[in-house]
Amino acid sequence: MTPTIDLHIHSNASDGQFTPAETVRLAGAANLAAMALTDHDTLAGLPEALTTSRDAGIECIPGCEISAENEGRELHILGLWVTPGDPQLEQAFAKLRNGREQRNRIILDKLAQLGIHIDYEDILAIAKGAAGRPHIARILVERGIVRDFPAAFAKYLGSHAKAYAPKPVMPLPEAITTLKRAGATVALAHPYLIKETGKPLEELVRHCMSLGLTAIEAYYTEHSPQKTREYLELARRLDLGVCGGSDFHGNVKPGIAIGKGRGKLAVPVQALEDLKRRRLAAGLWV
Repeated sequence: MTPTIDLHIHSNASDGQFTPAETVRLAGAANLAAMALTDHDTLAGLPEALTTSRDAGIECIPGCEISAENEGRELHILGLWVTPGDPQLEQAFAKLRNGREQRNRIILDKLAQLGIHIDYEDILAIAKGAAGRPHIARILVERGIVRDFPAAFAKYLGSHAKAYAPKPVMPLPEAITTLKRAGATVALAHPYLIKETGKPLEELVRHCMSLGLTAIEAYYTEHSPQKTREYLELARRLDLGVCGGSDFHGNVKPGIAIGKGRGKLAVPVQALEDLKRRRLAAGLWV
């Protein structure tokens, strides 16, 4: 069987279900050649993940994911090969976490108006890093207010639900340049979700490249074979590295398995080897 990788995985250091250690063990059990932990706006889970990966015998690339804004549109940017505790990233993430705390409190206020009372300390008790909606959803499920995570988001926490509040995002230039200064491989995550194709997508990617983008997530859970081919061709034409992953969160995103997405995802190990070659050619560590 051809070895595969998964370079887009989340733990409960941000909005995933499992601890960093459990997440790494799940990746090992899936027989992946390598994985990347890419929690949202935090590096908190990386030390545990890296320690566990050595014991589990699986390569773990330290990463993160940043929500960014460009001309009123949200983009997600992956950073691969970040340094745990990097001061520039930690400072940037601290600002985002302050914004997330304000958002969480607005959500809790809206829930209270609906007769559902959750203390902020209850969220912090279960969050290992960046507290957010999945932790609130978990409390709603545990208290029997909703049946499961999808129901929590559908009724209370989703973008059109009763207690929704918008999340803070980082300006695109700041997100990319902060990751670039930190020595990361900077990748555009799940381009399918941007809802652009052809020339408009290429123009957006070229703009990101002018800021420091060096890769694109061509392989992704929601990408059709046609879309994957489109992104691979775009990467070839623009000389970008290619990455890919499941965007695994556990029961926060049901039906997505590490390394397999919804069953058909297979990110070739050659993509990782090419990313490493590009980093070494640029004088960066792998």
